[in-house]
Amino acid sequence: MQYGICNLSIVPLRNESSIIGEMLSQVLYGEVFKVLERRKKWSRIRLAFDSFEGWINNKQYKEISEDEYNTINASDTKYSLDLVEIIKDENEQLYPIPIGSSLNGLSLLNHFYDGNSTRGNKDKSNIIKTAFLYLNAPALYGGKTPFGIDCSGFTQMVYMLNGYKLLRDTAQQATQGEALSFIEESEPGDLAFFDDGEGEIIHVGIIMKDNYIIHAFGKVRVDRLDHSGIYNSETKVHTHKLRVIKKIV
Repeated sequence: MQYGICNLSIVPLRNESSIIGEMLSQVLYGEVFKVLERRKKWSRIRLAFDSFEGWINNKQYKEISEDEYNTINASDTKYSLDLVEIIKDENEQLYPIPIGSSLNGLSLLNHFYDGNSTRGNKDKSNIIKTAFLYLNAPALYGGKTPFGIDCSGFTQMVYMLNGYKLLRDTAQQATQGEALSFIEESEPGDLAFFDDGEGEIIHVGIIMKDNYIIHAFGKVRVDRLDHSGIYNSETKVHTHKLRVIKKIV
């Protein structure tokens, strides 16, 4: 088994070993992973954080040993907390990194960082505050940063920055936590899931107080939430049909 660490800011994780393959997710700076299959130009990897799999370009990561992988993976992860920060290498070259980048591999990469960071579990009340850091980020399928993010990438990153682990895609996240029977039982920071006409869960957002929700739809935005689903006050229509509310924390 081979192992790797992302030594660049944002790297696409694709559904096939091709530059035109669909981007399923992104690998952020400092994330470590197992290399399941290595070809001449591409590797199929499994991320340590959420076991998500996809293809990454071999020029966009650094190989590490099993011991280095295990050491980083076993540590309490420290994440960058500024929307954008700068990493310096030993030659004073600069690498911009987005919020939520892992800082546990700094010494391994011989990189230097002096920005804000966070680690460990935070109080549930901090989840909404973190969510607003992504407000107005454009929707991007597979995205995980303020420069483009999808609905489940948004919830995963917000929870991760508060010390909690969510799986990567919406349907996976819907299997986690405790289901609530009514909106009235929910608290700010709980997750609301929405399905399509065939009953497939396709969207997720974070519940706020006073029947509002923050979610990535076109952009990260705030809308009304009622028993039917998400109500867009601008278009005056329900955009998503509520399926279930989950308490994760």
